[in-house]
Amino acid sequence: MTSNRTIGMTLAAGATTVAVAKTNSAEVDKALETLKTYDWGADRNTLNPIDQAIIATHDDPAARKALEKGLVDALAGGLSRSAQDYVCRKLRVIGTAQSVEALAALLPDEKTSHIARYALERMRNRKALEVMREALPKVSGKLKPGLIGSLGVRRDKKSTKTIAKFLRDSDVMTAKAAAHALALIATPTAAKRLSTFAKNAPASMKLPAADACLICAEQLLADGKKPEAIALYKELRDDDQPTHVKVAATKGMLAAATRK
Repeated sequence: MTSNRTIGMTLAAGATTVAVAKTNSAEVDKALETLKTYDWGADRNTLNPIDQAIIATHDDPAARKALEKGLVDALAGGLSRSAQDYVCRKLRVIGTAQSVEALAALLPDEKTSHIARYALERMRNRKALEVMREALPKVSGKLKPGLIGSLGVRRDKKSTKTIAKFLRDSDVMTAKAAAHALALIATPTAAKRLSTFAKNAPASMKLPAADACLICAEQLLADGKKPEAIALYKELRDDDQPTHVKVAATKGMLAAATRK
């Protein structure tokens, strides 16, 4: 007798096969076409075939690549703000190098920059980093903190020099983003630039710089760079530092002492 488990597995496999087949179906094509006129207030269910295809193509690289191309073509063709948001969210899940150019085109626009960089930030490929790095000096001031933040999250070593220049930016949000990004990148070079800035940071940045140094030291220690981490912790124990910073630095040094 066939077990319930076997029946369940067979049904699940059958459902997946059907779902994968739908990836290239008229329903998915129709949903992609709908994106051209989709806007706020439209029936969200009309896009469900795309959502289902994303799930179905998880183990089917060729089908997923074709689906991604359909989304990229729609994005490059010009969409409403609502449709752009939808596509960027989907590309955040399935996007690869073939999505980068279309997403990069959205980075300079204040209305779409954030949703585009969120997708690029998740992509583990060199091109995604390159376009964000190249866009940073070109975007408006409002968009710089976000891009700096994304490069920090990705720990992009090549951005260290450019990001460090923003530590003394007149916009405090940009300066804070730069300090935090360098803390996340946490290479010896990034730590040195952050340390140099922290020693004579303006009043508005003294505490953010100290907090960033703490984060950087912790990351250095986690990365096995014990001497660099200890050096940074020692600097944070100076008398001119707030009490909570000195306490955190002392705890950090004790933690470092127990590391081999």
